[in-house]
Amino acid sequence: MTNKFGNATQWIVTKPWVTAMLLLAVTASSCVGHFSPDTFRNLFASQAETETETETEADQPDFANRPAVQSFQFFSQGILLAQSDEFFTPDGVAAMQAVVAALEEEPFISSVTWMEDIPPLNLFGLPEPVFPKRTASPELYAKAKQKALENPFITGQMMSEDAKAMVLMFNYDFFMVESDEQCIAGVRKIAEAAADEFDVAIDFGVTGPFPIHMSMMEQHDSNTFFYQLVGYSVIFLMSLILFRGFVAVVVLGLAPALGVFWTLGFVNLLGYQNNPFIDVVLPILVSLVGLTDGVHLLVQIRKLKSSGLKPLVAAREGLSQVGLACALTSLTTAIGFGSLALARHEFVQQFGCSCVIGVICCFVAVITVIPLACSTRIGNYIQSANKTSLIDRNLSRISGVIDFVLPRKRLVSMIAIAATILLILISATLRPDERLSSALPTRSEPAIALAKLDEAMGGLERGYVRIHWSKNIAADSPEVMQVVKKVDDLLAKEPLLGGAVSIRHLVDALPGEGPPETRMSMLELLLPPFKRVFYEPELRYTSVNFRVRDLGISHYNPVFNRMIAGIEKITEEHPEFRLEANGRAFERWENIYKIVVDLALSLGTASLIIFAILAMVYRSLRIGLISFVPNLFPLAVAGLYLVITGQSLEIVAVCAFTVCLGIAVDDTIHFLTRFEEERAICDSEDEAIRKAFTGVGTALIMTTVVLVSGFATVLVSDSHDHFIFASMGAITIAAALFADLVFLPALLSQFVRKKTK
Repeated sequence: MTNKFGNATQWIVTKPWVTAMLLLAVTASSCVGHFSPDTFRNLFASQAETETETETEADQPDFANRPAVQSFQFFSQGILLAQSDEFFTPDGVAAMQAVVAALEEEPFISSVTWMEDIPPLNLFGLPEPVFPKRTASPELYAKAKQKALENPFITGQMMSEDAKAMVLMFNYDFFMVESDEQCIAGVRKIAEAAADEFDVAIDFGVTGPFPIHMSMMEQHDSNTFFYQLVGYSVIFLMSLILFRGFVAVVVLGLAPALGVFWTLGFVNLLGYQNNPFIDVVLPILVSLVGLTDGVHLLVQIRKLKSSGLKPLVAAREGLSQVGLACALTSLTTAIGFGSLALARHEFVQQFGCSCVIGVICCFVAVITVIPLACSTRIGNYIQSANKTSLIDRNLSRISGVIDFVLPRKRLVSMIAIAATILLILISATLRPDERLSSALPTRSEPAIALAKLDEAMGGLERGYVRIHWSKNIAADSPEVMQVVKKVDDLLAKEPLLGGAVSIRHLVDALPGEGPPETRMSMLELLLPPFKRVFYEPELRYTSVNFRVRDLGISHYNPVFNRMIAGIEKITEEHPEFRLEANGRAFERWENIYKIVVDLALSLGTASLIIFAILAMVYRSLRIGLISFVPNLFPLAVAGLYLVITGQSLEIVAVCAFTVCLGIAVDDTIHFLTRFEEERAICDSEDEAIRKAFTGVGTALIMTTVVLVSGFATVLVSDSHDHFIFASMGAITIAAALFADLVFLPALLSQFVRKKTK
């Protein structure tokens, strides 16, 4: 099969003009994505927009019977969190009023909502200020504080239960925004400047949906250039140290560099923008994948050239001998990456598709650029440092590993199998999880303020239980309030759910006595904008709202399971009612398990496909089964790392598992390919294993050093997701080298079918 592949690729070096024209054609196509991607995308935009408009119009609900009343919104683009022990003091009130006034005067702030915008709960809807006048006595301030704490629209919504934290909800006028810094730090500085005029200590922080999104994008933009620059620099430096030859390093780096350029151009054509994995991780990942194949190919060409062959012959023979292994590694890597495209998460799908494009581009670049360059006069210089290569000079020492392993092949094989099984069982204890702050820089203001908001107010994200009733139930029926009470009581049992509020709390806050179900008619006395936050009698539903902290969605698994069980019980007791839990946090809880299960299944499917391909290519089921251990062991080691460090099975971790599988199997393929070649001419399997070790050992160690160095550059990222991805990548690749140089030789010697003499 190697000869067939070599014959099929002879034209790459024998017909250099054809190869050059191919490279120019692919490069020109990629340039369209870099410089004019809209030209391609606009061809399909009109039809997509038409379909979207049709679907949107068809999905509109009927609000014909609903009064034209705008309900009060507890949601905003930004949140200013204020913390102090002196809010209900003359200076504290004056300071917060000055802060609100200062924000409202800013052109880029369109609206500000805070405690004073919440009306008092009285039978007549008469205006009554939340705070007393500045000249009021301390007793009046204490009374105002108590009254505010009794208002369900304030406590848990606009102010913490201990009255030491307060939120100001604001929206932006984006037409007046002059800079990104203005939207976060600018808001805080305005508040601090206004509060500094008074003798009161108030700590401010800005968070909310838009500041969080902006912080992610700022990190994305800065990381896109910085980490790529650092990554490429480290890769170049490590390659220079290992190869000890500038010309060889340039030839080696040219192929993955061109592959990355092609990849980003084609990805731009697909419109995959603002994806942190694509813009930050993908270029480094693709360059590393291309570099691994490039190292194997260049090392082989250098060896052939140093043996006396002319550059053209060495390039042709090197491609013939290593090209098939490169094709197999690209195929298996593409399968591993491609399995991510089956996930439900849009970013993961895009990342998977982009990785497949990158693998294909890098493979084409490696098998064309490196042989083409080496077949010219440049080939006379690539082997000049061969004898002084750092790895080559020390390979004889490393070869002692084989001398230790082969006499103990049975013991090492049993250890390999047992260790892999044990680590897989440990890794199986990982549980799916997701946190909103994982994608944020840990030291960013929105992340810090989010943590404080979680502690003070019970969370940023909101969820709700919506209660629907049939036409047989009147909107003011006591049974409606009975169901609401049961849902309230159900949520009150969960300490991780904060800020629960419903029409029950509104009725309880009104003057009067008696159970709330007997006072349903009092809802008519409430101001419609506030009542209709939870109650839509025309649409026959009411809701119970609550807050969720950013603790990790796995913390809410038992909470939401108990909630669902309780809701089902309430529904059985009240058959005319239908209850449903919803909200962003609840949706993430439902989806995270589906997404992780999807990714785990895709990882398992990719593993089976990869090993089936290996069994078919090497025409041996035994070799396919043997390859399981050295390729699952690195993933199990990465899983152990997550367990030891207290991590969870987040989406980024499953992505890393899949990516690492595709990369880790590369070394196994190169070792097995060389083993099969040597086995055909050697007298024994152990001799073939020794020659395979010395034949590909240099390239395996080189690629591992470069790969680990490349992943290590991302470890300095302030993003939790980037850190997990990079650390798992580095650990997996290092473990893969150990498995391929220690476990794989022992397994081959122990279990491979012996040659018949």
